[in-house]
Amino acid sequence: MAQTIKAAIVGTGFIGPAHLEALRRIPNIEVIGLVEVNQEVADAKASELGIPNAYTFENMLKDDSIDVVHICTPNFLHFPQSKACMEAGKHVVCEKPLSMTVEEAQELVDFAKEKGLINAVHFNLRYYPMVRQMKVMREKGELGEVYSVMGSYLQDWLFFKTDYSWRLDPKQSGGSRAVADIGSHLLDMTEYVTGLKITAVMADFSTVHPKRLKPLKAVESFSGKELDPSDYQEYDVTSEDYATILLRFDNGNTGSITVSQINAGRKNRLNIEISGSKSSFEFNAEKPNELWIGKRETANSILMKDPGLIDEGARSLVSFPGGHQEGFPDTSKQLFKEVYAAVREGKQPESPAYPTFADGLRELIIGDAIVESNEKEAWVKI
Repeated sequence: MAQTIKAAIVGTGFIGPAHLEALRRIPNIEVIGLVEVNQEVADAKASELGIPNAYTFENMLKDDSIDVVHICTPNFLHFPQSKACMEAGKHVVCEKPLSMTVEEAQELVDFAKEKGLINAVHFNLRYYPMVRQMKVMREKGELGEVYSVMGSYLQDWLFFKTDYSWRLDPKQSGGSRAVADIGSHLLDMTEYVTGLKITAVMADFSTVHPKRLKPLKAVESFSGKELDPSDYQEYDVTSEDYATILLRFDNGNTGSITVSQINAGRKNRLNIEISGSKSSFEFNAEKPNELWIGKRETANSILMKDPGLIDEGARSLVSFPGGHQEGFPDTSKQLFKEVYAAVREGKQPESPAYPTFADGLRELIIGDAIVESNEKEAWVKI
């Protein structure tokens, strides 16, 4: 492959520009194309973001100079767009969830293997250095046997009934919202760090705002204006604002997670505490450069992110010296570094460190079981 790997980004909501910013910080990668819903929008967004070429999706597929495509569109487009990119011989990095159904995800896993293409899902939150540090310490035996996992992922961006996003539309987002959107990150991190598999779930969902108000104008137009009742239209909400889930693991022990998009003041608080037979680990994504290590017989400690202090197995995810903070934007950069190293090699590693389509399939399987459990009010095996 030529020295510079060329990429395109499909979609320019919140996450598309985040992919772009991360890619621009990695040497020898050039984002040469942007895709939007039509040519007019693509032209405007490409000019705004400084990307040289603007395409419709179909025209992007015809450009043979593009090696990798990042799918950053609403959920219902992930499957058809990922498949079309692979049919065109392009490697794919897809936002989560990988698809709307387990069957679609399995098809993508099989097709990527058949085509021999690099494939990844953007479970970037496992790329905080201190999350990798927990994994390495567990692998070294410093955690011991995993006794329990307690996790939560709390946000407040849908706190008001007037808050609106395409994620509230099941035709675009799917049957689950809070669990599929943020819970999938926490579930992926749980299995990634502990090395355990979730074998059964018991879930309870709550829709705090069963009726919400959808703005009838572009949200940007509201800036500095007072809203009238006539500016909204009432609609029914069928997905969860809040969910509590009990977990069973393949070592016979248990855990629990809570996810919420209606907790005032919690902007993006992913917290995971893993209790083991030797120690406990706690990580909070709002304090991403710290790892709390709990002990029974000696003093607790906080390990700060510092390449001179953390284990070698986590050091590759650190770009700056101790005391120089790294956070959310850096997680995507570190994930993409590993993905693009595979692109440069021209083949998917046998056991990739980065999350692949198979990981995306795994989270859909767990997510389906969680939805089924809530509906049946019963434990569901995975």
